[in-house]
Amino acid sequence: MRQVRLGKSGLLSSALGLGCMGMSEFYGPQDDAQSLKTLDRTIELGITMLDTSDIYGRGHNEELVGKAIAGRRERVLVASKFGIVRDPTGPSGSLYDRDLNNRPDYMRACCEASLKRLGTDYIDLYYVHRMDPNIPIEDTVGALGQLMNEGKIRGIGLSEVGADILKRASAVHPIAALQSEYSLWERAVEAETLPACRALDIAFVPYSPLGRGFLTGAITSTSVLNDNDIRQNSPRFQEGNIDRNLELLQNVKALAAKRGCTLGQIALAWLFGQGNDIVPIPGTKRIKYLEENAGAVDILLTKEELASIDLSSTEFAGSRHWVPTPAVS
Repeated sequence: MRQVRLGKSGLLSSALGLGCMGMSEFYGPQDDAQSLKTLDRTIELGITMLDTSDIYGRGHNEELVGKAIAGRRERVLVASKFGIVRDPTGPSGSLYDRDLNNRPDYMRACCEASLKRLGTDYIDLYYVHRMDPNIPIEDTVGALGQLMNEGKIRGIGLSEVGADILKRASAVHPIAALQSEYSLWERAVEAETLPACRALDIAFVPYSPLGRGFLTGAITSTSVLNDNDIRQNSPRFQEGNIDRNLELLQNVKALAAKRGCTLGQIALAWLFGQGNDIVPIPGTKRIKYLEENAGAVDILLTKEELASIDLSSTEFAGSRHWVPTPAVS
């Protein structure tokens, strides 16, 4: 598995990571036994970055990852997050019971709790899950730097921030990675954010690189989704929009057929074709799809092939944001 350097942090990650969120909630029922088998296979395949957060399953996801890495901590790069606060009494899978808190004292408490759930002494990559507008980013990054000095984290990450915030944060402490949505159907980061990452030597970690499953071609209607699946509330999956969006996959389907691979593999290969500093983290609970995603690392698309599927996100019908609030990632 090809390795990617995460900025100036000294951390190395496999070129492909695993998003673990769906193992706990948001994308249908959880199955811990199945998820642990998938995590085992992930490590066997040499996929080192395991992406989690303190809010996924309200701590369940970190506990699950902790079980998976017990006895082999040195073989993985654990990425976790703090900064989103969920109502502990809210319904499972709800996107609407949330607030933001980047206060240094809250961050420290979150880090300690995450370390306990993960069963480890350190977190490799610790993200600000969402920026709190009430706390200057300089204060947040400065406090994260203290956690680094104490050995509790090894690298600092940010999520869903723009170029200006990246510059301000980097002036305080080197940032290892930025995590934001990026895929064939969401291209907004290309205008300013991705260039800023490269100017500042920050790795880019796309979440939802398969368009929340849409770019695999498997979802043709919300009727195939569980009632508690958050995609039921996504405008791009709604009736009318989804039909238009499926039409836009025709060139992707044609290229997949030509190359003898799946649509999802082409979507991931397109991301790898955007630069060697990109580490997509597709999420899955199943070994079949994990192995399929891993196969995309070896698919090298030509310039002509990349151009043939070069869709603009503005061509897709519907906003990427959920109703009524932005998505958790």
